[in-house]
Amino acid sequence: MEDYLDPRNAEGMPNLADSAIAMEFLLSVKTGIRNYGFALTETANPELRKILFKQMNKAIDLHEELSNFMIKKDWLNPSDFGRQYEVDLKSAQTAVQIAKMNLYPQDTDRLGMFATPNK
Repeated sequence: MEDYLDPRNAEGMPNLADSAIAMEFLLSVKTGIRNYGFALTETANPELRKILFKQMNKAIDLHEELSNFMIKKDWLNPSDFGRQYEVDLKSAQTAVQIAKMNLYPQDTDRLGMFATPNK
């Protein structure tokens, strides 16, 4: 991938971005579930425990819904390590390609690019 402005190189990027966003969301939901578990063990107030338990169950339901969505899209393969390895490897290779792109060329002169009032 040499020219990042060429539309041919953007093929598949929306799908990669969506999968990355979904994975980040899944990890955040997992962290929330863990934090609810910690909070439940530290709380003595019965009313607060009920609220935390209810919120934790909603987070678990969200985790299931998001996981199923990602499995359906083939972004997550929890029962097929080989396939998940391929997906992760492709994502890593794409990230390396993007990192190697010259996104900030030496010549950053923008003279003439913006409208300027007549003097």
